[in-house]
Amino acid sequence: MSTISTRKTILIVPLDWGLGHATRDIPLIHELLNAGCKVVIAAEGKHASLLQQEFPELTMLSLPGYRIQYTQKGWLFGWKIIQQIPKILNAIKYEQQWLQQVVKEHQIDAVISDNRFGLYHSTIPTVFISHQLLIKTPFGGIIEKSLQWLNYRYIRRYGACWIPDYADANNLSGILGHPSVLPPNTTYLGCLSRFEDRPGTPQQYDLLVLISGPEPQRSNLEKIVLDQIKSLPISALIVSGKPGTPEMQQITPRVQQVNHLNAKDLNEALLASKMVLSRSGYTTLMDLVKLNKKAILIPTPGQSEQEYLGKFLMKKGYFYNISQHVFNLKEALDAAEKFEFKSFEHEQDMEQYKGVVRTFVESLG
Repeated sequence: MSTISTRKTILIVPLDWGLGHATRDIPLIHELLNAGCKVVIAAEGKHASLLQQEFPELTMLSLPGYRIQYTQKGWLFGWKIIQQIPKILNAIKYEQQWLQQVVKEHQIDAVISDNRFGLYHSTIPTVFISHQLLIKTPFGGIIEKSLQWLNYRYIRRYGACWIPDYADANNLSGILGHPSVLPPNTTYLGCLSRFEDRPGTPQQYDLLVLISGPEPQRSNLEKIVLDQIKSLPISALIVSGKPGTPEMQQITPRVQQVNHLNAKDLNEALLASKMVLSRSGYTTLMDLVKLNKKAILIPTPGQSEQEYLGKFLMKKGYFYNISQHVFNLKEALDAAEKFEFKSFEHEQDMEQYKGVVRTFVESLG
């Protein structure tokens, strides 16, 4: 009998920093289920709602997130995060105690933690997922080195580290996922996206605007776009990134705004759009390359990781990047029209992660 058919119970836990960690775990969960595993998910709030909607038949456990708070002023973002390190360390301590109990109660055979630091275990296999081995900050230098040391200190407690990216030069995370020294037992997963490409989908929108990320910057970008789009002769769909309130309104005869789209409808909207405007959150970037979409990126102000990724990927020619404080929609659309976009999609295997998951499940015996 194949080892894959033995019913192992896998606990998967996404970080509560934006919805991207939850959405990028969806293809992993599907693959674990395809491999015959029983999957248990732990999350809270909108992350739990999203995953429960996608997998209504799975057991959902409640586990408090790190509940990071953000700032109105982008330049204060780095300090705000550093101030919350004691709170994060307390949350890590709590989730470590929580895990010991849950492993016994639910007979967990292995854990996959998407960037949550306290879910390592001494007697069962554990995996840590991250594209940020080097954590970017506005301060650079000694602060980044200290954070990387702390990051690795936790990652080394796990049996394996999975990076959602490619190992070679055709990659999406740059120095974040390719530092000079990698943690032990590191594997590159390739691209993780819940969406499916269908070449030849008819174009319905000139522009799809995906507004996401933490408040207050989510609302700041929404206001900029709404103020500027009304005077432009384009067809557009604006998705405001507010799950739980799926109302739609007509902004102009050719511009619609919807608060939220489910995965199927968002997949359709992406395929039907000539250009996408979005934050440079890492999961969004993986979705864009999976669907081979041209995009204008506006990094969340103060989020050094997003600012780095925007500049890095524009330099490679994959996306056009512009800062929010100088953003003008018409000028950005004109500049993107002249930008020579390079295609990422055909350079890499979009299903690389499936082999990694299968090998992991087989290793459980």
